[in-house]
Amino acid sequence: MTNNHRAEHRITVEAPARTVFGLIADVEAWPRVFPPTVHVDVLERTAGEERIRIWATANAAVKTWTSRRVLDSQGLRVSFRQEVSQPPVAAMGGEWIVEPLSESRALVRLTHDFRAVDDDPEGVEWITRAVDRNSDAELGALGRAAERAGADDLSLQFDDVVEVAGDPAEVYDFLHDARRWEERLPHVKRVELEESTPNLQLLEMDTLTANGAIHTTTSVRVCFPDTTIVYKQLRTPALMSVHNGRWHIARGPSGCAVTSTHTVVLNPDAVVPVLGEGSTVEDARAFVREALGRNSTATMLLAKEYAERAVRER
Repeated sequence: MTNNHRAEHRITVEAPARTVFGLIADVEAWPRVFPPTVHVDVLERTAGEERIRIWATANAAVKTWTSRRVLDSQGLRVSFRQEVSQPPVAAMGGEWIVEPLSESRALVRLTHDFRAVDDDPEGVEWITRAVDRNSDAELGALGRAAERAGADDLSLQFDDVVEVAGDPAEVYDFLHDARRWEERLPHVKRVELEESTPNLQLLEMDTLTANGAIHTTTSVRVCFPDTTIVYKQLRTPALMSVHNGRWHIARGPSGCAVTSTHTVVLNPDAVVPVLGEGSTVEDARAFVREALGRNSTATMLLAKEYAERAVRER
């Protein structure tokens, strides 16, 4: 007989219940809101129900699974059930429940029920640890996001685009093979890359900023061959509390267009320590936009050179 295990985590949030529910319901924004979530694809969507694939960290590993969610906007509940789980998880489900405590305060409960493959005790312990760690991280982040809702000056998203007269596959190869960035990209000073599961990468690197400082970042990258690489920084520079990115390669009549997208949530407490007395959030927005855009554009221009050289050498 298999054993079902249950867990419940809760938090009180100083924000309206409807605001909190909106963040839980908007699963495509989860990589920006929830630390463990790297990427989400919505596979199907109908009124009140959706089928999604999630990539997320769990106990320092990257896992992916497919879930079905049922959204009850009146009852402020979202139930979920994994359709395709990854070992050691045999089955997993649960519910987000938002309970209004006042017009500006809400209780959030996050429940889980799960089974481990073969009821393995080590599997049960691993899952319990992952559920506890991720639930605490998600609820804390949910509270912070709900309480700063409307503070749009802390969030920014922007694109940079480079046209390439070359093979999209060559561009993808350049972006995918981050092991060679230390020799290919002047602003990258050190790279460590692990890819124990094909197309799931853990990338740590040191990059040089315009003022000569070295920033160490750790990112999870989810690769979709020849078209897209999405990533999430697990270790960000002090000025950013969240940094997600996306490389997208779109084939065109004479080559391809490469788009770098950055999604950032600023850390307001770091503005003065990093940028100096008198600096504002607006200064931080401009600084981050310029720094990230400069590095990603430099990377795309070198990918362009790589792909176009391959055309000339054929």
